[in-house]
Amino acid sequence: MQAVMLAAGKGSRLGKYTKDNTKCMLEINGKTLLERTIDALCKANIKKIILVLGYKKNNVKQFIKDKKLDKKIEIIYIDNDMYESTNNIYSLYLARNYLIEDDTILLESDIIYNENIIKNLVDDNNNNAAVLAKYEQWMDGTVVELDDNNIITKFIEKKDFDYKKVDSYYKTVNIYKFNRKFSERFYVPFLESYMKSFGNNEYYELVLKVITGFNDVNLFGYVLSDETWYEIDDAQDLDIAKALFAENTTEKLKLFNKRFGGYWRFNNLKDYCYLVNPYFPTSQMLEKMKYFYNDLLINYPSGQKVQTICASRMFNNVSENNVLIGNGAAELINNLKYIIKGKICLSIPSFNEYVRCFPNNQIEYIYTNLDDYQLNVDKMKEKLNDVESLIIISPDNPSGDCLTYDEIIDLLDYAKNNNKQIVFDESFMDFANDSYSLIDDEILNKYPNLIVIKSISKSYGVPGLRLGILATGNQEYIKILKESLPVWNINSFGEYFLQIIPLYKKDYISACEMIKTERKRFYSELSEINQLKVYTSQANYFMCKLKNGRANELAEFLLEKKNILIKVLNGKNGFSDGEYIRIAIKNSEENKYLLKSIKEFYS
Repeated sequence: MQAVMLAAGKGSRLGKYTKDNTKCMLEINGKTLLERTIDALCKANIKKIILVLGYKKNNVKQFIKDKKLDKKIEIIYIDNDMYESTNNIYSLYLARNYLIEDDTILLESDIIYNENIIKNLVDDNNNNAAVLAKYEQWMDGTVVELDDNNIITKFIEKKDFDYKKVDSYYKTVNIYKFNRKFSERFYVPFLESYMKSFGNNEYYELVLKVITGFNDVNLFGYVLSDETWYEIDDAQDLDIAKALFAENTTEKLKLFNKRFGGYWRFNNLKDYCYLVNPYFPTSQMLEKMKYFYNDLLINYPSGQKVQTICASRMFNNVSENNVLIGNGAAELINNLKYIIKGKICLSIPSFNEYVRCFPNNQIEYIYTNLDDYQLNVDKMKEKLNDVESLIIISPDNPSGDCLTYDEIIDLLDYAKNNNKQIVFDESFMDFANDSYSLIDDEILNKYPNLIVIKSISKSYGVPGLRLGILATGNQEYIKILKESLPVWNINSFGEYFLQIIPLYKKDYISACEMIKTERKRFYSELSEINQLKVYTSQANYFMCKLKNGRANELAEFLLEKKNILIKVLNGKNGFSDGEYIRIAIKNSEENKYLLKSIKEFYS
């Protein structure tokens, strides 16, 4: 068994990362793709690699010499001096004589993968096979279809991709195994014929597309299960690959946390860190939004005035003059600095955005750990005597504790009488057992010292739309904040969501009730784990204190062994007396999986 690696291209989409070297020289966490490939081949007991080079070929050869990689494996070089005007079909054509000499592993130079994949492919009983992965939304390029015997029946190019069939598609990982006789009888002759007919600026998969149409040719799919791999075409791919193939789980967890989302790009990652509603939007609502996708994509959204009208329809008891729409609640929170002056008081631990957005304000803290992480109204009143503004998040993040309606009205009266300001974040309030909203003209007009913030992402389950609400009866504040926002801070998809959400209000209320029911069930089961102290919550998450073990150890175990991401609270301001985590409440099946995984950590 030998290997052929195609590494002639420039990799121009990677910009500065391939300015001085070809893609196989990309370094990921201290090791180049070329070194990783050679290590994987050696582990599979492959003794020889034919390396087709073009762009910056001498750099690669010198690197191999300096690193003594040719001592690990026999390396044969083939130069493709036409790399700028040809594609990978020509690089493989230059290596065609080697294909008919021995069984061959064919691979490209821009992929990173678990090194066991090569060994498992070599050991696979099928002589001719393509490594495949079940198609997911982040993938791009050639896909195939399989029959019941895992035989590839069709190669599908980008132009022929049919999104109605995605459930039957498998992405080619660009690693193949060809039997010598297969290459001699089929692949090489058709490769040569294809070149003569269509030229050298094509892809070698197109030859496979032709061959798999023959009845007497079987190219099997070697389908990956949970093995990790990634194709690196641009800088974003490189960034993702560095997280996937971090040197250790500790570093991997750090890199994942620094991303703040985008986890759909990571194969089968289960996100219990970021907080959404698993029961909303409904499938019917999603289908409606999909139907209008083209119109929403190619048209400008409305300006702020129309957006506020949409918001007032969403919240029945508020007028358009008292609300603003933000590109997520974060945009609105970060603009509070234009209207909030002087000293600020904030209960901590808390949502860090409220600390970060006031770099020029003096901030006083109420440490809720002194009250077992419960919000304390008396301490809030006491602090209001020393500051100009009080920020309240209720239900609190991360504890899930919630002020009652009477308690917040009492605070509003106290603040109004003492000429103080209240910022009230009710982003998780719809999940509370006794939920209420301050986004109401009667309240806003009575308390002009009140500013209400609500994230639409968290409770309505649409974080990708980036929607948030700010409400206040103080028209001076509204005027200042309007001037700080761009005309088009909301995209058409967000606007359409605001437009149609009143039609699904009953579904939304039902979804919140489902969260409450599942929260009660999940709390009961989670509390049975003796190593955890689970705090009661009125939100869609639980804060837990570990009685045994370190929070990072649990998080690393869940990420490495179960592909689960949770929030470690250690290091967050306000946690100094132990190890804490926060976990999202998802649907019943997902919560049971997390519960089982945590139990396994402690077993």
